[in-house]
Amino acid sequence: MDADRYLDALLSAPVLSGPQVSPDGSWVAWSWSRLGPAADVFAAPVDGSSPPVRLTQTAEGDTVVASWAPDGEAVLVTQDTDGDERVRLYRVRLDEPGVMEPLTGPDPNYYLGGGQLHPNGRWLVYSANLDAGSGEETEVDRLYRHDLERDELLKLAQPEKGSIPWPELNRSGTHVLYSRSELDPAGAQVWVVDIEGGEDREILNFGPAVKVSASWLPDGRRVLFVAEAGSYRKLGLWSMDDGGIRWLIDDPGRNVGYAFVPPNGGPAVVVGAEGARLRASLLDLESGTESALRPSGGNLLPLAPAAGGWVCNRYDARHPADLVLQESDGGETRSLTGLAGRTSLDPDWLAASEDFRWKSVDGMEIQGWLYRTPGEAVGTVVIVHGGPTYHAEDRFNAQVQYFVARGLHVLAPNYRGSTGFGLPFQESIKEDGWGGREQEDIKAGIEALIEAGIAAPGRVGVTGTSYGGYSAWWAITHYPTSLVAAAAPICGMTDLVVDYHATRPDLRPYSEEMMGGTPEEVPDRYHERSPINSVENIRGKLLIIQGMQDPNVTPENVDVVVRALGREGIPYDLLTFEDEGHGIARPWNLKTLYPRLADFFGSAFG
Repeated sequence: MDADRYLDALLSAPVLSGPQVSPDGSWVAWSWSRLGPAADVFAAPVDGSSPPVRLTQTAEGDTVVASWAPDGEAVLVTQDTDGDERVRLYRVRLDEPGVMEPLTGPDPNYYLGGGQLHPNGRWLVYSANLDAGSGEETEVDRLYRHDLERDELLKLAQPEKGSIPWPELNRSGTHVLYSRSELDPAGAQVWVVDIEGGEDREILNFGPAVKVSASWLPDGRRVLFVAEAGSYRKLGLWSMDDGGIRWLIDDPGRNVGYAFVPPNGGPAVVVGAEGARLRASLLDLESGTESALRPSGGNLLPLAPAAGGWVCNRYDARHPADLVLQESDGGETRSLTGLAGRTSLDPDWLAASEDFRWKSVDGMEIQGWLYRTPGEAVGTVVIVHGGPTYHAEDRFNAQVQYFVARGLHVLAPNYRGSTGFGLPFQESIKEDGWGGREQEDIKAGIEALIEAGIAAPGRVGVTGTSYGGYSAWWAITHYPTSLVAAAAPICGMTDLVVDYHATRPDLRPYSEEMMGGTPEEVPDRYHERSPINSVENIRGKLLIIQGMQDPNVTPENVDVVVRALGREGIPYDLLTFEDEGHGIARPWNLKTLYPRLADFFGSAFG
């Protein structure tokens, strides 16, 4: 099969995200991208009795599931414009697919978080960095109750600073659970406010710099939460009735990531990772008994119990993510989405992931996923994940598979700061801040590939999006061409000071957490760790890629670095996409991007 046809096959596999099960457990809704111009929302009954229903079909921007309506008869969705992340909320009823009823105003000048409908059908709860009186965008989020009949906003809560990322209304509609991080950018505390805004109080605080995340149980009176505890995370239960806490998992040997109770009840789902592999268990909250579903293959994330089994999200490198009904005994697995009928992709065409490990400069073990091209390789490309609070998984990735088909080995490293390896590993990136030893982890991985005879000197390139783009910039400005001959940063930070001031207001505390302060508090660190201040060192090939609607790593990062490259006489290529935000996602743009990247690296290695 030629490269163009193979790319068409790769992009025919829809990318699944944000699955949510209805309150009664009878339906599941999710977003699929690559089936049209942008992501759209689908829903299917969990018993597999009928095929999925396409609830939205839009071209304006990505449409994502926000929540289910309390009666389970409609889905609330958000939609932005060309990746600008300024979303508008809509309601779409199961019996009226394609009809998007707007709940919030057009052309928002603010960023919205959450979005849930009250049981009375009249009130909508969400957060926004919006001043309801003036209509102006603000630095700090407010928590609102939006009266849909009167189109009036009642402010329920307002932190002194920071954002409210995902407020959650309880099942009975009496209280809203939300987090605040005003005490320290490295921490998060949990608060609860009543639906009238009369009592707003902190309920979970284990220290200013300690993160706590929480969610309601279906009874609307208890909260399941995960709290950092030094070198690990522990799981607890808080009761609104007496304010008491009962610890469920308190084990330094466990790598607990997050936990939730399905909307239709049952045991809690406890999700963690070991060596970047998903590990999920089922925990009975009363008895403390813990068990695990036995997957028949790949990664398996339970979402909610269903007749005879569980609705799960299943995936690995050779199988795109799908929603399946997994029998409780690990027996038959049935797709709920009909994914196989929507793609021409054959799993036998795809490269499997290989667990590859090496030692970094200080002896720390680093893991990554290696994908080998059959036959003689043209070269090797390192694809660095974003975040950095994230991790590369054993998961289908069209870019990886296309590179492999074009004769390139691919390494996806999980450098320090990545999730999936325990809290100390994740937090260790803060010891240096961005541009520290996490970049040495990537460099050591390239050296390990060369030492193993997998990569060749002068035939290695680096790319990635967001923090991965920053890492590509770092590599091309700090490593010799014998290690990195080419870099293709995608939406990557170049000047950390410019990026801090130009990004979304709610993202600035993350920079402060990672860097140890604001640019005004630690100016030398921001200067030293900004790749723009080392562009004179570039000797390899450079291709800069940017989504022009990106509100996270804004095009200002490109503007300033292009001027710096011009002053130093450094050649580069520039590829921009006017209809993309933070990352390149639209199918027609990927058909441009992936071949351009493969050609770029191939010519750099030639």
